[in-house]
Amino acid sequence: MRHHQDISLQKNLDKTMNKTIGKSIPRVDARGKVTGETQFSGDITMPNMAYMKILFARRPHALIKNIDTSAAEAMDGVIAVFTAKNVPVNEYGLQIPDQPVLCDKIVRFVGDQVALVIAETEQIAAKARKLIVVDYEDLPVITDPRESAKPDSVLLHADKESNIVSSHQIRKGDVEAGFAEADVIIEAELATPFQEHAYLQPEAGVAYIDEDDGRLVVAAAGQWLKDEQHQVAHALGLPIEKVRILHPAIGGAFGGREDISVQIVLGLATLRLHERGIHRPVKIIWTREESIIGHSKRHPFYFKARWGATKDGNIVAAEIDAISDAGAYMYTSNKVLGNATLMVAGPYEIPNVKVDTRSAYTNNIPTGALRGFGAPQGAFLAEMMVNKLAESLEMDPVELRMKNILHEGSLMSVQTPLTGNATIDKVTERCAEEAGWENTEKGWILTNPPKSDENKPHLKRGIGFACGFKNTGFSFGYQENSWAKVEIHGDTEFERVIVHHGAADVGQGTHTVIMQAAAEATGADFDLVEFIGEDSDLDGDSGSSSASRMTFMALNAVKGAGEQALEKWQNEERPAIAEYKYLAPKTTPFDPETGKSTPNVAYGHCAQVADLEVDTETGHIHIHNMISTSDLGKAINPQQVVGQIEGGTLQMIGHTLMEDFIHNDGYVQTAELSTYLIPTVLDIPTNFKTVIVEYGDPNGPWGARGVGEMMTVPTSAAIVAAVHNATGVWFNEFPLTPERVLRGLRKI
Repeated sequence: MRHHQDISLQKNLDKTMNKTIGKSIPRVDARGKVTGETQFSGDITMPNMAYMKILFARRPHALIKNIDTSAAEAMDGVIAVFTAKNVPVNEYGLQIPDQPVLCDKIVRFVGDQVALVIAETEQIAAKARKLIVVDYEDLPVITDPRESAKPDSVLLHADKESNIVSSHQIRKGDVEAGFAEADVIIEAELATPFQEHAYLQPEAGVAYIDEDDGRLVVAAAGQWLKDEQHQVAHALGLPIEKVRILHPAIGGAFGGREDISVQIVLGLATLRLHERGIHRPVKIIWTREESIIGHSKRHPFYFKARWGATKDGNIVAAEIDAISDAGAYMYTSNKVLGNATLMVAGPYEIPNVKVDTRSAYTNNIPTGALRGFGAPQGAFLAEMMVNKLAESLEMDPVELRMKNILHEGSLMSVQTPLTGNATIDKVTERCAEEAGWENTEKGWILTNPPKSDENKPHLKRGIGFACGFKNTGFSFGYQENSWAKVEIHGDTEFERVIVHHGAADVGQGTHTVIMQAAAEATGADFDLVEFIGEDSDLDGDSGSSSASRMTFMALNAVKGAGEQALEKWQNEERPAIAEYKYLAPKTTPFDPETGKSTPNVAYGHCAQVADLEVDTETGHIHIHNMISTSDLGKAINPQQVVGQIEGGTLQMIGHTLMEDFIHNDGYVQTAELSTYLIPTVLDIPTNFKTVIVEYGDPNGPWGARGVGEMMTVPTSAAIVAAVHNATGVWFNEFPLTPERVLRGLRKI
């Protein structure tokens, strides 16, 4: 793959920031990860350690009539077996506590957890697990959220009035009057699929009782230090101060570690053993198969849409109905739905909009946070409809976008302006220019489109365009905040600068940019900065490493703490120590009737072009050129930014072309990475051009926005548009596996 990086500096940036901000400082964790010295959760070993295995339900919906653990308990090498009766408060959940720690009455998906086996070795624990006998009575299985949402559907949670987890609506203008004005109206049904996180290390961790203070310590990969502490304490019936959470190195997360996985059961086993006089650490490592059936996925969405435009290209009406699959438990389905609801109208100023969205429980694996958090699904719908409108109007797709794109101050579908130095128009323009579009007297035109090889008529070349925006930080009424502490040590000169922050580094280089911010805010050399974090004892609540929020929220907190510490130092307070809690501008939730809201603090903007080739004989697709243009306000560490953009785009290329999560009646058919295929080096675009533009966000630290998810928003639509450009066929769902492509081409 040939890389091209282009960073364009804008005049409105502060030219004084040149000490560390904007520098590609090597990641502080790079050497340890390259040499193998870094310790991940699964690498932790302790003296006299015991090992745990979990008995998963492995059926999608059933009553538990009886659990017999006697044979497992009698096996040599088994230390203990625990069930729901051993759980003090048998509930947990990031949004609502609707999931049992261990099931005792009912299981709702194949990955529900029923019992824990603790043994001398992992092998013994696995063998003993097979000896546990559970008497199940199977119940009706519902796997389609469209069926689950019907009023007469079987309730999957008896304490709920329906299977609807969450719902929203938007009413802007008069949609029927808008359609009456339209010269062209298109309708479509589209769908987006599940996606597996497929992070480097499956779920793993160790728990033990601290000999000095008697507290429970849980060390496992996570994304939200303080929330994990609260959830573990709640389920185990412990005061919060009796639980300490540690984050070892994390081999990727992508949102999947935002939800609890092994933390509570590790703590439960350790505590119960301790009560029996068995003072031993407990370790668990999930297999890849356990990880795939046991943790959340990206939400599938089902869309019905109708859009209308005038003959000169003004989009006048958009009507969208959407439903997502929440799976068996809430996780973050309500929040994902909120993001998707905002995104389905795209980055366009449409005067008449009607949106109805909902999420419903099913007996599928729960769905939760996955990079983009509802925005890629909503954007796929919006960008597909715009591309289809362009075709119907015989108009260039970039020209149609530029006629309708949001500008600074434009009213979004929620009837409040897009603010924060909104630059989706500039990003779209720049991306189009990089791909060969020109703004002529007749509008935007692709002057030199890629051509197919005349000598290979089965290879069809095509190009596709898409754009989008994505929130930075939590939204819809949540008071965004982040905590940091900075210490300056030394007598007459800086000797050490210590920055404290609870951010989990999930592979994106967060700790490095936090240290860069501390150096910049205090004026210290980067080499003097030390980072302390990922320990609930040492850190305040810095929020989750998710929602593209860390650069924006964490660096605002570090900047505030660093500046206050510097002021103390200048007043000869030595050491100079300052804590700072950043409170972002407030947002507001959807109005229940109109959907009106001020949804987000800040936005990132991205546009992409896919230039690809479709083999019409085999159905295989190869991307020759991928251009990604992003405005992230200020690139704190440009090299890391490029890595984030390329990595995130490749993740979405996998989602769009090959990651086919197959399940039947709630049973997973692709529970290994040998059957659930993720991209390899062979699937990387031949040429990948990353263009970074920098228009500072007025609320961002040094103008920075977020970056972690922006590039995931337009990728799928750009690829599908390119496939249509190559073949003349619209694919309204993906992944575009060879079989699906050939079926679409009517070759099979």
